[in-house]
Amino acid sequence: MQLKIMPKKKRLSAGRVPLILFLCQMISALEVPLDLVQPPTITQQSPKDYIIDPRENIVIQCEAKGKPPPSFSWTRNGTHFDIDKDPLVTMKPGSGTLIINIMSEGKAETYEGVYQCTARNERGAAISNNIVIRPSRSPLWTKEKLEPMILRNGQPLVLPCRPPIGLPPPIIFWMDNSFQRLPQSERVSQGLNGDLYFSNVLPEDTREDYICYARFNHTQTIQQKQPISVKVISVDELNDTIAANLSDTEFYGAKSSRERPPTFLTPEGNASNKEELRGNVLSLECIAEGLPTPIIYWIKEDGILPINRTFYRNFKKTLQIIHVSEADSGNYQCIAKNALGAIHHTISVTVKAAPYWIMAPQNLVLSPGEDGTLICRANGNPKPRISWLTNGVPVEIAPDDPSRKIDGDTIIFSNVQERSSAVYQCNASNEYGYLLANAFVNVLAEPPRILTSANTLYQVIANRPALLDCAFFGSPLPTIEWFKGAKGSALHEDIYVLHENGTLEIPVAQKDSTGTYTCVARNKLGMAKNDVHLEIKDPTRIIKQPEYAIVQRGSTVSFECKVKHDQTLVPTVMWLKDNGELPSDERFTVDKEQLVVADVSDDDGGTYTCVANTTLDSVSASAVLSVVAPTPTPAPIYDVPNPPFDLELTNQLDKSVQLSWTPGNDNNSPITKFIIEYEDTMHQAGLWHYQAEVSGTQTTAQLKLSPYVNYSFRVMAVNGIGRSLPSQASEQYLTKAAEPDTNPTAVEGLGSEPDNLVITWKPLNGFESNGPGLQYKVSWRQKDGDDEWTSVFVANVSKYIVSGTPTFVPYLIKVQALNDAGFAPEPAVVMGHSGEDLPMVAPGNVRVNVVNSTLAEVHWDPVPLKSIRGHLQGYRIYYWKAQNSSKRNRRHIEKKILTFQGSKTHGMLPGLEPFSHYTLNVRVVNGKGEGPASPDKVFNTPEGVPSAPSSLKIVNPTLDSLTLEWDPPSHPNGILTEYTLKYQPINSTHELGPLVDLKIPANKTRWTLKNLNVSTRYKFYFYAQTSAGSGSQITEEAVTTVDEAGILPPDVGAGKAMASRQVDIATQGWFIGLMCAVALLILILLIVCFIRRNKGGKYPVKEKEDAHADPEIQPMKEDDGTFGEYSDAEDHKPLKKGSRTPSDRTVKKEDSDDSLVDYGEGVNGQFNEDGSFIGQYSGKKEKEPAEGNESSEAPSPVNAMNSFV
Repeated sequence: MQLKIMPKKKRLSAGRVPLILFLCQMISALEVPLDLVQPPTITQQSPKDYIIDPRENIVIQCEAKGKPPPSFSWTRNGTHFDIDKDPLVTMKPGSGTLIINIMSEGKAETYEGVYQCTARNERGAAISNNIVIRPSRSPLWTKEKLEPMILRNGQPLVLPCRPPIGLPPPIIFWMDNSFQRLPQSERVSQGLNGDLYFSNVLPEDTREDYICYARFNHTQTIQQKQPISVKVISVDELNDTIAANLSDTEFYGAKSSRERPPTFLTPEGNASNKEELRGNVLSLECIAEGLPTPIIYWIKEDGILPINRTFYRNFKKTLQIIHVSEADSGNYQCIAKNALGAIHHTISVTVKAAPYWIMAPQNLVLSPGEDGTLICRANGNPKPRISWLTNGVPVEIAPDDPSRKIDGDTIIFSNVQERSSAVYQCNASNEYGYLLANAFVNVLAEPPRILTSANTLYQVIANRPALLDCAFFGSPLPTIEWFKGAKGSALHEDIYVLHENGTLEIPVAQKDSTGTYTCVARNKLGMAKNDVHLEIKDPTRIIKQPEYAIVQRGSTVSFECKVKHDQTLVPTVMWLKDNGELPSDERFTVDKEQLVVADVSDDDGGTYTCVANTTLDSVSASAVLSVVAPTPTPAPIYDVPNPPFDLELTNQLDKSVQLSWTPGNDNNSPITKFIIEYEDTMHQAGLWHYQAEVSGTQTTAQLKLSPYVNYSFRVMAVNGIGRSLPSQASEQYLTKAAEPDTNPTAVEGLGSEPDNLVITWKPLNGFESNGPGLQYKVSWRQKDGDDEWTSVFVANVSKYIVSGTPTFVPYLIKVQALNDAGFAPEPAVVMGHSGEDLPMVAPGNVRVNVVNSTLAEVHWDPVPLKSIRGHLQGYRIYYWKAQNSSKRNRRHIEKKILTFQGSKTHGMLPGLEPFSHYTLNVRVVNGKGEGPASPDKVFNTPEGVPSAPSSLKIVNPTLDSLTLEWDPPSHPNGILTEYTLKYQPINSTHELGPLVDLKIPANKTRWTLKNLNVSTRYKFYFYAQTSAGSGSQITEEAVTTVDEAGILPPDVGAGKAMASRQVDIATQGWFIGLMCAVALLILILLIVCFIRRNKGGKYPVKEKEDAHADPEIQPMKEDDGTFGEYSDAEDHKPLKKGSRTPSDRTVKKEDSDDSLVDYGEGVNGQFNEDGSFIGQYSGKKEKEPAEGNESSEAPSPVNAMNSFV
């Protein structure tokens, strides 16, 4: 059956045959239901020219529908694009959309190219446009040196911009250094190419910051050109400048500054050509220079400029014509004119056209044996070439189809069969572009079906059109009939209009149009029908409109707006002032039928409009308010209103009552509102609650009441001064009891024991009970079972315990309120759980990976959810260090705990001790507690570097020897391999001598150094080593003795043993002479110090401190590159917590800074990070001295002085 195009509307007059609409629809309106077999249809694709942001992932869209759902493939640059071979490219599931992940790695330039998507199923293949992918570019400006420009007043000037070529092209604008746009006018303006044109310059144009900016919108970046300096001077100033700076400065132009006729700055010459594409914006530009400033005019030769599409920009220097077409081709002339003459330029415009559709091919649905056509008609300039493809393959090389015949832009189908189903592509192209359209031929045999929902209700206002839908499908194409009423009389009156898509239109619906309408669709394979319903509503009308009012300033005015509407529609009334919202001011009060404006001011004058809306129509009415000055009156006395009186209750119903009152005196300030309060003498006697408030113009209020409340009311008046005292209470009114309106809230079900379910709720208060005998119906059943609801009735309590429940089973729970009058509405169902019990199963497959000497990673398999028997809180690791027998006897083994929340199956154990034997187990935790422990898992931590030796003492000093005693490190962290001792002398000028390095076996705790210098101070660096490396060092200083008596220098203090020599040198002459010389030197030194102190001199502490620098870490001098003097800036760090080294010369290692607080929640805390602590978990390390492991410990200034004694 050939589908024919019918007129859009068809009127049937009375007396004609029954109204049968042969809906030969246009194919464009034909939609095949998705549950029927059909070829693919491309529904969404990226634009042909797709410029991407190189900073974001590339998303190339390709969406299609079809039955069966189509599969997708892509080509790139004409060849198959295998996305499986590129790890950065993925295809969105159920879609052909490509996502190229260039944010993690890769470059956008790698994926430039032409992409095409193919969607294919068993009925054919549809293809997308060729999508050209190009990344946006925002290049920097080329570096250039811009010389200042000096011009005479009145000369022309062009400041070049020449922005970098970007993709897409940038937007150009000129600003100054303060990011303020430069002012433009008929004299100064920016051209289409971005240059800044001056028809003539003035002195105010002098500035040093003409800056051209290029904004690249795609990447949200702005590039800036170097500032251009312009100076406009007079002839005398110019001569002076030439004489002084001729060799350094560029002078722009040499024209006279006298008045002159116009000449064009752009375009050049008398004529030029312009080519533009159909549908684009044609922009023509002429900028002229001259003095005075020329004016630009535009004309079109042999024609007129299109009125509605012509716009002038840039002070008429630019002519723009939007939506340009071939008819806009021709010669356009711009004329520049001033008082001294005129000049013109002719622009010859040619409008070309990329292909555009005259008739695009549309989907064709045919039944077996029918005929049909696909038409592909396009136009362009030059004329486009039409080519056909079938299933993405040129039709010339596609499999032959005997039912198909191609005739230029038309494919003719005859006697089609199911194998004729395919997707055809029409390509119309010329040198300016191409069009590609997919249209399928789907051969189906399908009985009619109505797609409009059954029993749809249409509501229409009387005397307006009514449109009743009957969307349908079938193959062959069904015919449509409409009937009205149960008797099935066919519609054949001329009041109906039949649309080609099956819609029935009633142009003027009347009350008698109400009823049921039936749409019937028939073809040779069957029949389908559908009923819809039409209701005609009365129009909304304003029967009392607001009226014009003149009021005095400070008074009150009201506007009425009474609305009549259809009883089944609910209107909403809103007020507007001057077609805008009412001011947000409490002086404006709106109630059901009026607007009240209190304390009117001059600003309140204007037009007030009442708008009444329903879901089907809207009406409005307006009135004008004029405000005038009030007549002078004696100064009034303002006060709060007197309380209302004479309260009366009328129209007493079960759930409402009308309260009326008489207002008291307003005391010269209009009453703006009344506040109504109530007292419930039955449940809360003496406590007043807010009930309602009404405008100050009302003296009655309809109040909504709750059941079973003994009401008493009072009223207060409010004006601009304040609130009145309450009125006397009204008579009491007891409402009848009724069933509760609401149910308890906050319903929960949680077990307190493994075999119970505790149901709790927030009970209703007395006001909400609505009657006597308040109870609750508590119901429960297992969520996943088939059991019926179990219910109990309980008194007014807030908890009920269900016993004998299985452990941790989900339950559905509801709590319904009831009283003597009945039940509340059906309550909402909530889910709870019976009580939890301890988990039954321990985590399995516990694995430990030792990361380093202080860190281990633990993995385990999760336990089955059913064995948890509660809400999973997490997993808990117990771990402890194996103690030696002596320690084990002294104290109980200390176990540490780390908890990992949720379902995590791995975690980190920080703060372990090196070279230790650890045991751990893992337990699952729920709300009840811990489950059984997994089998103990043991692991060993590797050796680490040792701590510093526990102490270092120097004992038995003699003339040429010192004995060192030490205690091993408190934390060896492994097997000690040896000790390293380094020492060096410090002479009388505080310079350091050569460093001696000595290795000592690990089993030693005492060592004697011999052949040392007599009466010399030595500095010692001492540390232990394991196979993992050197540990922290301890430092000390000592002095060899002066004589046999072993007199200890004051600063040594490190042992009381005295050296003993066999030779008595006290009687030797040379020794007596030496002692006299020493005493003389000390006396001279003391005298010098005393003199300098009295003169205000300062003790050279820095010089002496600088003399003690570690020889291997001395700083380089800046002048000659040699090492500087000794400095103890770092060596005194261990003394920060005390003033001096302990008197026994013992240096204790500081406490470790390691703490489990940094991981989870300490010993019993949570540990939620996997490995993130590795960069954080480290103690504070001392500065290491020479060779990377030592740090110098210089003496204090006092010790330095003691060395002279």
